[in-house]
Amino acid sequence: MNDSKPLSRSAALYARALKTLPGGVSRNTVLRTPHPLYADHSSGCRVTDIEGVERIDFANNMAALIHGHAHPKITAAVTEQLSKGTAYTIATEVEVRFAEHLCGRNPSFEKIRFVNSGTEAVMGAIKASRAFTGRPKIAKAEGAYHGVYDYAEVSQMATPDRWGPAHRPVGVPVAQGTPQAALDDVVIFPYNDPECALEILNEHRGQLACVLLDLMPHRVGLRPADADFISALREWTHQDESLLVLDEVITFRSEYGGSQTWYDGLTPDLTALGKVIGGGFPVGAIAGRNEVMEVMNPLATNVRFPHSGTFSANPITMTAGLVAMELFDETAVARVNALTRRAMEGTERAIAATGIGACVTGGGSMFRVHLKKSPPANYRQAYMTPEENHQLKVLLDHLFDNGFMMINTCSATISTAMSELEIDALVNGLREGFEKIAAMK
Repeated sequence: MNDSKPLSRSAALYARALKTLPGGVSRNTVLRTPHPLYADHSSGCRVTDIEGVERIDFANNMAALIHGHAHPKITAAVTEQLSKGTAYTIATEVEVRFAEHLCGRNPSFEKIRFVNSGTEAVMGAIKASRAFTGRPKIAKAEGAYHGVYDYAEVSQMATPDRWGPAHRPVGVPVAQGTPQAALDDVVIFPYNDPECALEILNEHRGQLACVLLDLMPHRVGLRPADADFISALREWTHQDESLLVLDEVITFRSEYGGSQTWYDGLTPDLTALGKVIGGGFPVGAIAGRNEVMEVMNPLATNVRFPHSGTFSANPITMTAGLVAMELFDETAVARVNALTRRAMEGTERAIAATGIGACVTGGGSMFRVHLKKSPPANYRQAYMTPEENHQLKVLLDHLFDNGFMMINTCSATISTAMSELEIDALVNGLREGFEKIAAMK
């Protein structure tokens, strides 16, 4: 007689997935031990898996869903467009309307081009920078994630055994087989250290196409960049006649015109967009100064960067994105940002009450819990010790088992579908998790 417990639906599905997908998944972020869970349906800020368990979604598909799931206005607009077609080899009016809307949100967006992902947007911005300047190299902050393009991903996962001295970070590849030539064309500088960054950049004057920067990089610690750091980089690129490219794929949800509006007088040359501007569908966009964007103009006498894409500006994404961004007006932005502040302040009180070594960073509609006493200022300070990794697993497992979905760094993104009820529930769940960690010591 076989008394073994039958596999859950998720376990059985994962066993099937392992036969056709490397690791059983197409995106590593959904992996869990002993197997991923699988979604059945969702609505608002809640997701129900195929086992029938409902959770409040603070991951929001890695910060991409600003209105949560299945927003009725987005669903209705997309359903109507589906009946008309999903993609054509001719242009659509909605592309023009969406371009006008996004350019109207930020004066630095003089022109825009749509692509299909944040990775593609960053890649296109780098290629546009090279085409405009005629220079090959780029510079980026250590630890910052900018997608999976060979150049953009250098040192996004650097480890202590390979990252070199703090004042001269070493360019570390992510994927085995990355060409040395790609590494040689990427200059790595420490985040939030203007003096050191400028010293490194000065060694490459006249060689850089652009400085690529996320103003609140998730893997670096989800801490807004200091104003003097941003000012120093902007001034240096002006003097060097290289470009400042901002990666707002994640942070555009922070303010009506993106996190760059936090900084007085900051006008980037190019901005990479993605995630929230797709209304729940794959999307990316390159926006910026007209003179730079002109390298992609197919009507120019000299087309320096020929650019196209089969699904770029497809009407499904354009329709969903336009509705989503129209709904994410200044009132909605202020509301979700206020909810985020409530969550951060409540989490700080929970940390103080339980006495554990932890802190909170973030801004706009995102925050991250660190199991460190002091907020990290850069990637090396944010890097987790084995003890912190263990505590993080305890905390994330507690939250997941009690109905909360988080990004796997214990980061949360707030959606307009949430209220103070969900925020306070998360804070209470975090407090209980902190108590578990405190009891382990």
